[in-house]
Amino acid sequence: MDHIVIGSGINALVAAAMLGKKGRRVLVLERAATLGGCLRTEDITLPGFHHDVMATTFVLFLTSPAHAALGPDLARHGLTFCHTAHPTAVLRPDGSALVLTTDRSVNIASFNALSSGDGDRHAADVGGIEADAPFLFSLLGGDLWSWPTAKLLFGQARRRGVKGLAAWFGSALAPARGWLETGYTSPLVQALWAPWVLHCGLTPESTYSGQMARVVAFALEAAGAPVVKGGSGAAVAAFRSLIEEQGGAFRTDADVDKIIVENGHARGVELVGGERIMAKSVLASVTPGQLYTRLLRDVSLPQAQEATQAYRHGRGNFQLHYALDAPPEWLTPGLDDVALIHLSDGIDAVSKSANEAERGQLPAMPTICVGQPHRLDASRCPDGQAILWLQIPDAPRVIKGDAAGEIVTTPGWSEQTREAFADRIESILSRHIKDFDRIKLARRAYSPADLEQINMNLVGGDPYGGACTIDQFFIWRPFGLPGTAAQVRGLAHIGASTHPGPGLGGGSGYLAAKRLGA
Repeated sequence: MDHIVIGSGINALVAAAMLGKKGRRVLVLERAATLGGCLRTEDITLPGFHHDVMATTFVLFLTSPAHAALGPDLARHGLTFCHTAHPTAVLRPDGSALVLTTDRSVNIASFNALSSGDGDRHAADVGGIEADAPFLFSLLGGDLWSWPTAKLLFGQARRRGVKGLAAWFGSALAPARGWLETGYTSPLVQALWAPWVLHCGLTPESTYSGQMARVVAFALEAAGAPVVKGGSGAAVAAFRSLIEEQGGAFRTDADVDKIIVENGHARGVELVGGERIMAKSVLASVTPGQLYTRLLRDVSLPQAQEATQAYRHGRGNFQLHYALDAPPEWLTPGLDDVALIHLSDGIDAVSKSANEAERGQLPAMPTICVGQPHRLDASRCPDGQAILWLQIPDAPRVIKGDAAGEIVTTPGWSEQTREAFADRIESILSRHIKDFDRIKLARRAYSPADLEQINMNLVGGDPYGGACTIDQFFIWRPFGLPGTAAQVRGLAHIGASTHPGPGLGGGSGYLAAKRLGA
């Protein structure tokens, strides 16, 4: 065997497919009974209603180098994306809303109509991301510890001047609150972008959250918020079909107990139960805690093992899914065909809910992201019916109380706490949809603890592989120790806990495969 890949999430699948394309023999080992990591589609409410249990939107993959390399092959194996011209919107408690389209001129006009100059600022912001794309996306998704990146930085310093490059980085490090409050005067425009920083594992006050929000704005306008026809599980099926065509193999219910290291070189893995599988290299799509305290527990890596103890995980995620007897009729017009709608009052509301979650409180008014996959992909449910995909990206990992003082809590997520919090979310949602109780057929909630039970990499329900604050990002992800895993030759650490971080871009799997000659 040439390569063993531990885990089967997006980064593992990308790496396996890239290596297989070069003729390498790859074995993917998944401890769960189902492949895909955070990519899974199941009938969790009623038969015929196909829900993406966790990840659902593929804009980062569609715009990634991984898709550029693998897209035609995956399409040949059945991967099809479904789109809408209205990728996102914000809906405020008073019923006012703003919808983003994939037409920049329309967005400029609608933003300017809300407040003179806001549309022009939007054009400058997304236009700036577009102009800086080669440099910016190399930093966000490239191999930072490399000569190409060093040469890129040197070239930028020559073009902009040292002071100009320093000014660029200073602007890129600004928080979203500063960017939105100084750049836009319309509360609706501010509210449109503020919730998106939560999906980057940040808050409106986080360093570089303004730049990430601008990147999101550019990506949504350029590529929309596509979903996979048939569900995220169909993407996993396409990857599997491609990798098996290339000679690769998969094993589920294959829990790796440790990585076999001999003379400082990864030689294979040992499964729970004692089976040993040998290979020339190992790629581990796991958290630092799994890698350094479990899989490499017999290897002396004191610096990495000490850093693992200080590695921080971020807020938890809460998922809520509905089967509906009819498509939702939003009381605010214009939302029917929007892929992802945020229910939020704006910057302060997002900041408040995220802060409550970080302090261990159930947010009194959580930031709610509502997906309408059936609008993009009619195959997700029976004709004339609908599904809703709700994500609450500001749930506490460990509960210390309820910010509203209404829910009796314990430190852990009990079934009672989960359903009471789901009731709160449903109460907010139902205020915006006509006769919601009449069309609701079933619901299914997943607390952060439930998500960790499904996927051990979601520590405390953290879907981002660790807090994404500046000290744990870019060259400091996961530790700021370049090539830590490379202290064990033949071992690559990939996944959301490694650069370039979380999301469905498959970036770390792509970079690792390229380093291995793909």
